[in-house]
Amino acid sequence: MHTYFVEMTDTFDGYANYSWVHRFKVSASSELGAIRKVTRETGYPARKEGDYGDCVVYNVPGAAIVYFVGLWDDETEKHNYKTL
Repeated sequence: MHTYFVEMTDTFDGYANYSWVHRFKVSASSELGAIRKVTRETGYPARKEGDYGDCVVYNVPGAAIVYFVGLWDDETEKHNYKTL
């Protein structure tokens, strides 16, 4: 098991906007397992857009919502994350 962070935020003109954000700390065996847990929690299923090394980006089809998924580290502790 690994620990991942998942950030869910709105988009504007195709880019992350952060006018609102939901943050999650997730224990899962893979990044895909982490996003599956979060999408069940939020009700917004997503499609993988790309892997950018330190995070993977998922878009919600038909909605202006994006998820960022990455491995948890000590720097991530600075924000408030809901644990799943």
